[in-house]
Amino acid sequence: MLKQDKIKELYFDYQYKQIEIAKKLNVSTKYISKVLINDNRYKDEKEKRKNISREMHKQKTKEYIKNSRKNQGIDIEYEYMKHQHNQDSFELSSGKNIINNRDFRKWNASAYKYDSKTKSYHLVKNITTSYDVPRIIR
Repeated sequence: MLKQDKIKELYFDYQYKQIEIAKKLNVSTKYISKVLINDNRYKDEKEKRKNISREMHKQKTKEYIKNSRKNQGIDIEYEYMKHQHNQDSFELSSGKNIINNRDFRKWNASAYKYDSKTKSYHLVKNITTSYDVPRIIR
């Protein structure tokens, strides 16, 4: 088999790239190009490969954008959570080591019920707490 026929077979039948053919047959890429340009099928094959490459590029771009947005979403959520934690820590400490009753009730809202008669919050019955938990918060 002639070298030119082998080049055409590898390019058209086995879908090798010109540079791969050049390495395999130990010839220059210019020679490969010359041989292929003279073939009638070359323009169609080249157009087909361009379209495939274009579609692959679109898919990779979509995947990149999707992953990029997904990662940004995680970062935004994490930053929001971190900010919220810092804010909560600041509110709880309010510059002191002791938490005030209002903040304690705010953080344990489900443990207190509002009594409109006394206009205060009362600790819900059946909750076991330590001695320092306020029973009534005005």
